[in-house]
Amino acid sequence: MQIITNKARDNKLIQIKDYYSPSDFVLFDIETTGFAAAQTVIYLIGCGYYEDNELVIKQWFNEDGKSELEIITAFMDFISQYKYLINYNGNGFDIPYLEKKFEEYGLSYTFDNIESVDLYKIIRPYKDLLHLDNLKQKTLEHFLGINRLDKYSGGDLIKIYKEYLDKPEDKKEQLLLQHNFEDIEGLIYNCCLMSYQRFAEGKFTLQAMHVKNNKLQFNLLLDYYIPKRLSTGRNGITITGYQNEATISVAIVEDELKFFFDNYKEYYYLPAEDRAIHKSVATYVDQSYREKAMKDNCYVRKSGYFITQLDNGIIHGYKKSYEDTETYIELVDSFLQDKDKLNEYVHYILGKMINL
Repeated sequence: MQIITNKARDNKLIQIKDYYSPSDFVLFDIETTGFAAAQTVIYLIGCGYYEDNELVIKQWFNEDGKSELEIITAFMDFISQYKYLINYNGNGFDIPYLEKKFEEYGLSYTFDNIESVDLYKIIRPYKDLLHLDNLKQKTLEHFLGINRLDKYSGGDLIKIYKEYLDKPEDKKEQLLLQHNFEDIEGLIYNCCLMSYQRFAEGKFTLQAMHVKNNKLQFNLLLDYYIPKRLSTGRNGITITGYQNEATISVAIVEDELKFFFDNYKEYYYLPAEDRAIHKSVATYVDQSYREKAMKDNCYVRKSGYFITQLDNGIIHGYKKSYEDTETYIELVDSFLQDKDKLNEYVHYILGKMINL
């Protein structure tokens, strides 16, 4: 077994300090000769950790094809001091692969005492939102403007490792180590993608609200960093986010809408006035001018300024017709001056727009 330790080219501590203390996590990635643990071997395990605010990458290399047990043991003993294990698709491949190796060698190691942070799982729901072609780690690095020196895939390197075992050469060894090294570096860069999940979860502060270009604009303050501009919109709503700020702009609709009462059996409909009134008031109206209200005509009409809730929303709102599923909130002082209700509205709209 060879142990290789080097400092990363750029520690990028800013990418992760918003989420985890540097002393609490370790990044890791394994390289294998195939997917099935029973028929293949691990030839390299790499991990990244912070030491004196610098990212250090340690690699355990199975240089003779016989050191698999030794590198597994060394790696598992090393990570026992950490709380979080940051990886990319580790829940889907790396961790299950290692667990099968534990069984194969009769080892008592488990991952029960360390929490896996799978960046693939975190970013997967936002693939379309970020216009990503696929979710390969290198694709995400390219999205962030990161360019690798390594040009090989994991599959390409299996052949190189087998050639290395037959005839060890420094050049082949360097190719194997470099790919894994840059996988670990890529993880620290990609940690900033957790910002999109945090934003989608509504972790922000509503800082201000104002009208701009006939839209009600909400300015949001973030305590984390969005690395690439986020932009999405529909139904007159636009959401943008970049760095430590985000905005939600909602089109203001000037219209006459209808407010439908739920308990229509307690109302009468007045055809001449095209509105419903409660039975307690309708007793004073001539019977020839009233009729029992139905679900689709049990309403009052209101002209004014409104914003969409997309669906039923946070309050019982106005509609264009009974069949519509989209409802609107009237822009009146009781709403515009209620900070709690505004905050609830912004979080609701964001949830509907981002978590599609």
